[in-house]
Order: sequence, then C-alpha cells, then structure tokens
Amino acid sequence: MAKTIQIGQREVGEGKSTYIVAEIGINHNGDLETAKGLIDAAVDAGVDAVKFQKRTPELCVPDDQKDKMRETPWGYISYLDYRYRVEFDEEQYAEIDRYTKAKGIDWFASVWDKPSVDFLEQYDPIAIKIPSASLTDHELLEHARATGPPVILSTGMSTMEEIEESVALIGEENLLITHATSAYPCEPSELNLKMIETLRQNFGTPIGYSGHEVGLIPSVVAVGLGACLVERHITLDRAMWGSDQSASVEPGGFRRLVKYIRVTEDSLGDGVKHVYDSELASRAKLRRYPSTR
Repeated sequence: MAKTIQIGQREVGEGKSTYIVAEIGINHNGDLETAKGLIDAAVDAGVDAVKFQKRTPELCVPDDQKDKMRETPWGYISYLDYRYRVEFDEEQYAEIDRYTKAKGIDWFASVWDKPSVDFLEQYDPIAIKIPSASLTDHELLEHARATGPPVILSTGMSTMEEIEESVALIGEENLLITHATSAYPCEPSELNLKMIETLRQNFGTPIGYSGHEVGLIPSVVAVGLGACLVERHITLDRAMWGSDQSASVEPGGFRRLVKYIRVTEDSLGDGVKHVYDSELASRAKLRRYPSTR
C-alpha cells in the first residue's frame, strides 16, 4: 500500500512535511467563543488543521455512568448532563465550519458513534478520526470507512492483536494509523515512541503520533522516528477546567512545537553522505591527507 494519503489539500506520509493537528477536542468547555479563540491560536501557531470531538451522549455514555454526579462549572450535575453541556450542536458546528474557512484552516473531528459520522458528512470532512477508545467498535469502523474520507485510527489502550484485527477489517487503503498512549497526561516512561517504527514495519500505511505528554520534546522526537502526522491537544490555559487541559499545549508552546518540528524536518536530510558547499572552504583549509613518499 502507498505510504501517503491525501488529507484536504495536503499529501501526508513518508517524505512529506509533517501534518500538524491542534486538537481542540472538548477544551472549549461548550463555549463557542472559546472554540474560536483556540482556532485563532492554532492558526497563529501555523498548524495544518484543528480537530474537535463529536459524540451522541446518550449512546456514548455507559448506562452505569449516566447518573453519576460530578462537580462541574455548571454545578453538581450528572455525567450525562455534563456530556451534553460540552457537545456542540448543528448551529455551532456550522459556525465552526464558517469560521475555519474564513481563517484558512482545515478542521475535522473524532467520532464516537455512527450518528456522529452521519452528522459530520454535511461538512464534507477532510478525514474521520477514530479515537483510541473506539478502535474495537467494528460497526463504527465500517460505517466511517463507508463514508469515503480518509480514516485516521488511533491506537491507545489497544493490543497489537486488536490493532491488526481492526486494520484488517477496514483495509489499509486511505488509512493513517497514529501511535498513542491513552493516559492524560502520559508519563514519559509509557510513551513508547519506538512503537512508531513497529507500526511502520507492520502496516503499509502512513504512521502518525497522537501525544498526551506534558512538554514538547517527545512530539518532536516522534517526527525524528518517522511520524508523518503529529496531533496534540491545544488549550488557552492548562489551568482551565476539564479532563484534557493538563495534557494540552498552550498557544506559546504550540508555536514552539511547530517551529521545532519544522527544524527537525530540515535536519533529518536524506541519509546520503554529502560534502556541502558550506564545507568546501574548511575542507580546503583544514583537510589533512597521508603524506606521500
């Protein structure tokens, strides 16, 4: 299979510039203006796309969790109520679609159920992301595949056997797989970045990295190890309320992340030894050869 796929206007894969995704997710806390602020920060950082999350709460929340109570910015409410509070509706997504187009940046979303796939079709998504939690939801995988856009499959909390089964189900064509560890935030000892190479060896698809660590270095190292897509959560302030904020990157950090990734790309080269023009003067002046007799 080809090691590149088309995502929007970009060819993504081996030998191509890293596709950088700022995941807004639910860090907007259900507020459209906060979402726009996050889009602005992503544009300023120079990323390729922003990503949201789309759920149908009554389908995604397990029955034994729906009535669990929790403290939230909206008071002491049930978990199901909370999930509705942070879920955007059609009117809000229409505004997100309009706003991102006006800003010149692509957007897509993770889908957690089949109705969410159907909901997003109206926006002609550049890709459909299957979150790690849903990797074994084969009905969802088949439904997402049938809609046509590229599928990005995240592999956190999954065994190699589960990954292989899901990839075999939907096929490697028009698929990108991301390595991930589903802990928020994730300890460095559990990032297991060498899995990027393992996935590259085992599948004929582009391989990316979805990071949930604190800091920037592992995401940059992932590019050096062959990740062609890097996805990190973005936040306006890591102290904001929400389960994903502490594993997210603030605007200034995201600008640095994009810069570091681009410098890394320039630094990797082609693996062929060259004598560069910039070395010729030093070579002529300093090179020593064995004396001849």
